Amino acid sequence: MADKVALVTGANSGLGKATALGLATQGFNVVMVCRNRERGEQARQDIIAQSSNRAVDLMLADLSSQQAVRQLARDFQAKYGRLDLLVNSAGGMFTKRAESVDGIEYSLAFNHLAPFLLTNLLLDTLKASAPARIVNVTTRLFPNAAINLDDLQFTNRAYSGFQAYTETKLGNMLFTYALARRLQGQAVTVNCVHPGVFRSNFGSQGMPLPMRVLNTLFRPFMRDARQAAERVLYVATSPALDGVSGKYFGERQELTSPRQAYDEAAQERLWQASAQLTGMSHTV
Repeated sequence: MADKVALVTGANSGLGKATALGLATQGFNVVMVCRNRERGEQARQDIIAQSSNRAVDLMLADLSSQQAVRQLARDFQAKYGRLDLLVNSAGGMFTKRAESVDGIEYSLAFNHLAPFLLTNLLLDTLKASAPARIVNVTTRLFPNAAINLDDLQFTNRAYSGFQAYTETKLGNMLFTYALARRLQGQAVTVNCVHPGVFRSNFGSQGMPLPMRVLNTLFRPFMRDARQAAERVLYVATSPALDGVSGKYFGERQELTSPRQAYDEAAQERLWQASAQLTGMSHTV
């Protein structure tokens, strides 16, 4: 794996850090994307110490900013000649409606548009490095979960942090399936994965009260981030998934997405809206 390069977003803590550690342990040249230099550097040193792999790099970016995402892509391509694996792990749940620096509802900007934009910007590098993989980290959703494609930014409806998170994570699935269709025959695969429930501070403020109570009660019995990362690492590196694309995985098995995720018309509506909101005049 010494010549293989993996880029992992949200890599300073939790699932992202555990995924970066797992890849470094496997011998990948790992590029961590973090927002904060101090926390990112501490995580980098931890990963180097635990993996005995010094090929761990840190790049800084506020993924809610499209300018920062574009600069990240430029910086990566200027420094690295290849990209074998892109893991879009960064995500968050936010209590109140806020807007990014680009004037876009924050959950949409951070959870969906950031991976959409970064992936499209790095596609040429992934194709040139083929076979390559893209892994989008999502979650487990109810079968009837749906994105309101007429109001992606909660402009004309009451804001719910949990609902916004749910819709953007479903958006990750629609994006995965639409991209897989576009990449057919190009030796670049894209899949999404649900890491399962594990101990973290994620969503502690954005969850509805009953879910926060349950999270507190069951926290001692939950898996840790390293165990959760095993699911991501399986989708990212398992030889059993060579050539497998456009799927949604859990614990080493394919899961069923909410019905809307399989709707190609919905996939294309979200793709076109995402391209417009990110100013991507050319996508794959």
